[in-house]
Amino acid sequence: MNYHLAPSILSFDLTTLSTEVPRLVAAGASIIHLDVMDGQFVPPITFGDVLASNLRQHTNAPMEAHLMTVTPDRHFDAFIKAGCKRIIFHIEATAHAHRLVQYLKSQGVEAGIALNPATPVEAIENLINEVDLVLVMTINPGWGGQPLLPFTLEKIKRIRAMRPDLDIEVDGGVDPTTLPEIIKAGANVFVVGSYLLRAPSLEEGVKSILGGFP
Repeated sequence: MNYHLAPSILSFDLTTLSTEVPRLVAAGASIIHLDVMDGQFVPPITFGDVLASNLRQHTNAPMEAHLMTVTPDRHFDAFIKAGCKRIIFHIEATAHAHRLVQYLKSQGVEAGIALNPATPVEAIENLINEVDLVLVMTINPGWGGQPLLPFTLEKIKRIRAMRPDLDIEVDGGVDPTTLPEIIKAGANVFVVGSYLLRAPSLEEGVKSILGGFP
């Protein structure tokens, strides 16, 4: 099992990303996580594909777009063109999840499916062998800095039992204190945002998370 740190830039000052993203990657981050919010699926509005395209000029690290949008498929092509290698959409946002997964894979990118905290694992049961990644929201989406909801750990365990080889990503409340529980539950990709900004430096924050990996 490979373990990956995927820093979220949601809480960062967007005007400094051209320098901070390369710092994160140099410190050991594997993936840059882009939280895309449309003001409808979740209340905030963040950014779009232009930011992703601009970031591609400053890093060769893989980027993934986490689309918290009511019509995720309308944004697929733009984020693929911007250089994202993985697109994650919410099972709650579409009645045609299987078709959307197949489209992403036909475009040569990885397909991820996300579940909100209250969404049961059964919602993705018929997709579990089709997707490249499942993202378990361990907080209610929309804002960084929330504490992890403990009941979501059981969902991670169930997904891991269903498919032992799958990448399982956790988004929300990840820090050195919660990391051991999350790893024990079965996750191997970790979205970390506000914790990194609270650390003495980005490098020290990344190091403290990587130090908790098996």
